Amino acid sequence: MPRAPARPVGSVARALALLDELAASDTGLGVSELARRIGVNASTASRLLATLEHDGYVAREPNGPYRLGLKLVALADRALARLDIRELARASLEELVAATGETATLSVPGERAAVTVDFVPSSSSVSSVARLGRPSIAHATAAGKVMLAFAYGSTEAAVTTAGELAPFTERTITDPAALARELEAVRTDGYASAVGEREPDLAALAAPVFGRAGALVAILGLQGPDSRLTAARRDAVRPALLAAAASITRAAGGPGGA
Repeated sequence: MPRAPARPVGSVARALALLDELAASDTGLGVSELARRIGVNASTASRLLATLEHDGYVAREPNGPYRLGLKLVALADRALARLDIRELARASLEELVAATGETATLSVPGERAAVTVDFVPSSSSVSSVARLGRPSIAHATAAGKVMLAFAYGSTEAAVTTAGELAPFTERTITDPAALARELEAVRTDGYASAVGEREPDLAALAAPVFGRAGALVAILGLQGPDSRLTAARRDAVRPALLAAAASITRAAGGPGGA
């Protein structure tokens, strides 16, 4: 956490307090109410607001309440553009492994497959080993299903993107209609699962991570041997996965999480 300066600049602190109050309001606030909330007189609040308005940090209609200005949107976009999703997600990956005992993965959506960009392995003697740069086959993995479900405008487009549904095991989805139903369920449930669909003994769960405007920016996954990551165990660890995905979504500027 950034260390507070030894001698805070009072006018800057009050201006930031005004922005915090406006951020917490859905309808905007007038000068008198803002002055009351930050503990200054109305003339001081008015001068601060006039300065912020001049530079685009706040805005208002004539004689209307003050609201946050578009300059803050531009600053937020620049800040978020510099964020590394791996850096944002690393602590959540480690916490997820500690909470579940399974390997946690982070993937990003690609053109036709999700690609693993980071992972934290399980400490179990029998564990699933992820590989950086490995593509998650769209129709045969949990991460791939999340990509198909959330990165395209329609189920039809997602199924088309998946292309030929090649079989990897006897459990692989190879029927386009079945894949379409699966993707609809992923959107409804907010997560995907795959058991023995790419590799016979591998079970996995995955959840979406969203950025600004709700775009899919990453996919958080859990994977392990299906002998250990049974249906009951998947149900038990799913809340931790969804909570971690929601946490990373918030850190990435997304709309609250899955």
